[in-house]
Amino acid sequence: MKKLLSLLALALLPQLSALAQNATYGSLVKEAEKFYNEKKYQNSGEAYAKAFAANNNMGMVNDRYNAACSWALAGNPDSSFSQLYRIAKNGNYTNLNHLITDTDLKTLYADKRWEEVKALVKQNKDKAEANLNKPLVTILDTVLQEDQKYRTQLNEVETKYGRESKEAKALWKTIMEKDSINLIKVTAILDKYGWVGYDVVGGEGSQALFLVIQHADIATQQKYLPMMREAVKNKKASSSSLALLEDRVALRTGRRQVYGSQIGIDKDGKHYISPLEDPDNVDKRRAEVGLRPLADYVRNWQLEWNAEEYKKQLPAIEAMEKERAQKN
Repeated sequence: MKKLLSLLALALLPQLSALAQNATYGSLVKEAEKFYNEKKYQNSGEAYAKAFAANNNMGMVNDRYNAACSWALAGNPDSSFSQLYRIAKNGNYTNLNHLITDTDLKTLYADKRWEEVKALVKQNKDKAEANLNKPLVTILDTVLQEDQKYRTQLNEVETKYGRESKEAKALWKTIMEKDSINLIKVTAILDKYGWVGYDVVGGEGSQALFLVIQHADIATQQKYLPMMREAVKNKKASSSSLALLEDRVALRTGRRQVYGSQIGIDKDGKHYISPLEDPDNVDKRRAEVGLRPLADYVRNWQLEWNAEEYKKQLPAIEAMEKERAQKN
């Protein structure tokens, strides 16, 4: 699924623009996402199918990719491959790293069609990167894969064994080891070239730079935050990615987040929206940087967004986070 971890920008199918979507399409996609979050994968796949049918069989690449994930999880490989072939052949889907690390699709690995889809996506990727800095692209491809490969396993491991289990702790140890190696590679690039953009390292390479800094220690984040701000001004980085880094730095320095991107988890394993500044106008701020409404975003954690209720809960949330910070 196109999860928060990857945050990877996906293009539209050639015949579809954002304006082509009708209200029914959008409503059915939201319904499909809801079913997915509830682990009702068959229902999710069917809702995506209805969405495409309602829009003259047209759909956004990310929606078709997510439909493929739902069908794979529902045990329907034919429908899953139908969506994957469509975006690989017609949608110019290039995100090979995400494709091969997304555990939603692991039931497809033994099917001969899996290698065919991978080959098509690789062709798209090679074509899209023909004029890029190949040495940097190669480095960042590895970085992105190592950043995502183990994080995509977290939910499954923590659900199966528990967040405090030895299995989960071992996985986190691996993640931190990979992060430290990735950080050396990425800071070397940033210090030598600056924040290189899509025109130099492509979308996935740019995403790799962001994710490694997003997962770094606070001192590193503060060091490179001004560089990323400048990159956004020069259209070399995504304003939506910058918003996530701004939120993380704000929270780690004792301030409230601005865009509501950071989700906390309490001692009972329940998720909550970390302290947020001016909850009433958060969607306006999110729209300005290209983020979808907060209500849609927090459904990934089975949360409901209500600004008035959140304002009532905010003092308790801040007290909980302050207590946790003192313990750490």
